[in-house]
Amino acid sequence: MKILVTGANGYLGQGIVKNLCDMGANIIAADLRTDYVDYRAKSIKCNIFDIENPFEYFEEPDVLLHLAWRDGFIHDSENHINDLPRHYKFIKNMVGMGIKKICVMGTMHEVGFYEGCIDEDTPCHPMSLYGISKDALRNLVIVTCMKRNIRYQWLRAYYIVGNSKYGNSIFSKISLAASEGKKEFPFTNGQNQYDFLDYQEFCYQIAAAVLQDDVWGVIEICSGKPEKLCDRVERFIKENKYDIKLLYGVYPDRSYDSKAIWGNNKKISEILDFFRKSDSIFSLKLAKSDPSNT
Repeated sequence: MKILVTGANGYLGQGIVKNLCDMGANIIAADLRTDYVDYRAKSIKCNIFDIENPFEYFEEPDVLLHLAWRDGFIHDSENHINDLPRHYKFIKNMVGMGIKKICVMGTMHEVGFYEGCIDEDTPCHPMSLYGISKDALRNLVIVTCMKRNIRYQWLRAYYIVGNSKYGNSIFSKISLAASEGKKEFPFTNGQNQYDFLDYQEFCYQIAAAVLQDDVWGVIEICSGKPEKLCDRVERFIKENKYDIKLLYGVYPDRSYDSKAIWGNNKKISEILDFFRKSDSIFSLKLAKSDPSNT
């Protein structure tokens, strides 16, 4: 299976491409830069929006995994709205030229202020330019793919926990502050509850979802359970042995931050169960074929 991954050099793209390569996929990795893309992927430096015939240019892939997005952590950036027609045109071109499946990264921020468990039927009322743009693109992807009878996956992400200093999440910011020798980190009250996934698990879930065709539509990439932000951040600090303390109450919660929101993990659990069974069968076959075991 040949998969075109856009935004492959980003923080999420790097880990997802690695997992896809580990699983044996043939990857075309596209981004403005490709410095950190897994060596097993074919890297192409380009602006995907400038390519007239992307399906042909990227060697007629079977699947598009569209991760490319700018200003994801700047929720009220005008670039979300300005770029929306370009994302739509790129995906529409791929669909019209013969792609077999479209997979696009979504976000919990499409939903807006909501309390409880989210699934594909949860109504969306986004409250930021980021959420509005993602919500609009999801609807455009669904309509475009249904017209051509092409399967799609909208991969809705929640909170991702990783200790990279180069991301924009609160976890990356704490990692950077700790590396700079800072002893305190200004924080909210941290009482809101969210759905958290460790970076490696998140990348594995995305790769597993894309590599199968039985489960499609909107898929929550999640743990399926809520946890207080303060508890997960404190645990993150302990896990990484950072000598840094949270200063509670310095920042207020954002008006559109839900008090408790998490994903329904039914679909992703079905996918992961299949892959774990497949891994077990593969490992058993390897063990039986290993001469040292006889």
